[in-house]
Amino acid sequence: MLVAACGPKEKAFKIAVAVPLTGDMGTEGQGLRRAVEMAVEEANTAQRFPYKLAAVPFDDRADPKEAVNVANLIISDPRIIAVVGHYNSGCAIPAAKVYARAPVAMISPAATNPEVTAQQLSPDWIGPKMVFRVVPTDDVQGAYAAEFTYRKLGKRRMSLLHDKTPYGQGLAEQFKKTFLQLGGDIVTEDGVAVGDKDFKALLTKIKGSVKKTEGLYFGGLYTEAGLLLKQMRELDMKDPFVFISGDGSKTSGLFEVAGESADGAYLSIVGVPVEDLPSAAKFMADYKKRWTGSGEELKPFDHFGYEAARIIFAAMEKGATNRAQMIEELRKTDFTGALGLTRFDAKGDTLNKIVTMTRAKSKGRSFDSIR
Repeated sequence: MLVAACGPKEKAFKIAVAVPLTGDMGTEGQGLRRAVEMAVEEANTAQRFPYKLAAVPFDDRADPKEAVNVANLIISDPRIIAVVGHYNSGCAIPAAKVYARAPVAMISPAATNPEVTAQQLSPDWIGPKMVFRVVPTDDVQGAYAAEFTYRKLGKRRMSLLHDKTPYGQGLAEQFKKTFLQLGGDIVTEDGVAVGDKDFKALLTKIKGSVKKTEGLYFGGLYTEAGLLLKQMRELDMKDPFVFISGDGSKTSGLFEVAGESADGAYLSIVGVPVEDLPSAAKFMADYKKRWTGSGEELKPFDHFGYEAARIIFAAMEKGATNRAQMIEELRKTDFTGALGLTRFDAKGDTLNKIVTMTRAKSKGRSFDSIR
């Protein structure tokens, strides 16, 4: 934890980092924590403000109930001026309702289900619109994957699978909607539970489908994606049969689960991969210099977390020194940084709608962007 080194009378502000720090998704959350801590360290070292900043991590364990508990802890600390979080849509949706009661601004660096921000338009919403995010939504990502599958890969018959979470199901539904609109056919459609390990019976059914499916689109996270890939290869479900998934599967953890079976898998990522962003070159260099330990390599969403923190700093420079002012300034965001230009629409969604498709290569544990 990064703690403000200051005396009892020195003014200090905290930024909460609400992400999974333990469990299967802990590696991704720890990366986001490191990114926000680095942004805070840089601001303090440069004496950017006449007060100290502190990044305070909270572990939501990728569990919606724990996310609500964490949110209640966060709003109870008046020194927390904003939240960077949550990672999972299933956590971000209920936690946002808690933050709205305070209210305190939340910027998600990773939660992509449209409901994260759209729920603020409901007549049942209590409080101001204070949810923001720096990543495009699933309706953009799912539609892009469907277009890629139909037009670029030439597939006409696909099977659909998701993990029943708001994130995974949302991605799969958007893929299905667009794929059908294009003239494709969804041959089979199933759901699995997070934590399931054996998919052989389900994959055998998919492989033996009467309409001869040409591939599988999976809405979910890397653990289940890796197991699916491994068991697919054991059933000889290989090229030209394709496996396609979203940004929740595009992480080095996929190779740890699937090994060489991950080769050839297509994974979309919201925005542009950090290594392909000229505007993020300094961030990458500084991150690799600052974090050198085992398991501290850059994660797919770390630059989004770093940017979210810097957007908060920009609001503070414009006079946002309490929660209400922070919300107002974030609505007016016009910030150029590692992601390029970031602005938010009326719901708090980024106006950047870029999605990139990548392909996994187990040799080097890399994901090559497809131009």
